Amino acid sequence: MRMRKKPNLIPRMERCAAIQIKDPETLQGKWLETFPGHRALHLEIGCGKGRFTADTAEQNPDMFLAAIEKVPDAMVVGMERVTDRGLTNVRFLDKDAVDLMRFFAPGEVSRIYINFPDPWKKSRQKKRRLTFPGFLAIYANLLPMGGEIWFKSDNDPLFEWSLEQFQSEGWLLREVTRDLHANGPVGVMTDYEAKFYEQGVTINRLVAVKTEDTKCELFPGMSTGSAPV
Repeated sequence: MRMRKKPNLIPRMERCAAIQIKDPETLQGKWLETFPGHRALHLEIGCGKGRFTADTAEQNPDMFLAAIEKVPDAMVVGMERVTDRGLTNVRFLDKDAVDLMRFFAPGEVSRIYINFPDPWKKSRQKKRRLTFPGFLAIYANLLPMGGEIWFKSDNDPLFEWSLEQFQSEGWLLREVTRDLHANGPVGVMTDYEAKFYEQGVTINRLVAVKTEDTKCELFPGMSTGSAPV
């Protein structure tokens, strides 16, 4: 669904400017040093309107969360949620996932959240899927051994396809379910997820763990993430 353009976007973004990182390249390898008092750095790719972002950060004050979103009209809603709650352990990045290795050092991120990404349904679009092997290689470089990807989707074909990609790329799969909320709500929900739950739509979820067998070689054209000099 296309996000409606907000005529007041700029002043709203300016009100929340303190929690947006516009030059994340300068923080590569220094996130927890720059924001001390947190035991781990987590990354959310495609945070949308930030319900999951704000709730996760609020429930885990000892964790620092970097939230990426390419659509400012959605991201500003998440920024306002975080600002209004006075949360200090979240920062937002208006960036693309293909460039993640420019923003984070190898092994710097302990967990990655990917919630309800665009399924890019056409076969020729598969390289855009956030669970495409090229992206999985980027995530593998960001995570330490034992680091995790938490992935949720309501799109059954995408989930089954993603399962195959994780397995072929050497990830260990845990907590695989095709009906996460079968016995009632589980964990923190996104806005879409809450709506899906009310409609009776089943939610797929898995946890993928980096192992010694996980493939880390980057695909041609993927960012190498060289730190700025």
